[in-house]
Amino acid sequence: MNILRNLKALFTPAAIDRSGYWVYIRCDDCGEKLRTRIDLDFDLSDQYNDTEDEINYFCRKTLIGSERCFSPIEVKLTFDEQRRLIDKKIQGGQFISEEEYQAE
Repeated sequence: MNILRNLKALFTPAAIDRSGYWVYIRCDDCGEKLRTRIDLDFDLSDQYNDTEDEINYFCRKTLIGSERCFSPIEVKLTFDEQRRLIDKKIQGGQFISEEEYQAE
């Protein structure tokens, strides 16, 4: 039975990934769709406000496609104390939904 549980865990959808946040984007130059996983336990940097009594977390990733134009796309994400997304910015691309990423 443990073997079946382990196999099931390998094929569990990303939506159940509790320590990860998936970002889906489309390149402005060539339209290539990309995705990346933000590890909420290890990829975030602390970001304090002026009084240091409130903390946010910040992540910056630069993505480069592999199919067409290789243009860099910079993604900046800000999370609150509970690691919930509160702000997102992108340069060189646009955010898309998981459904748009999956569609051909």
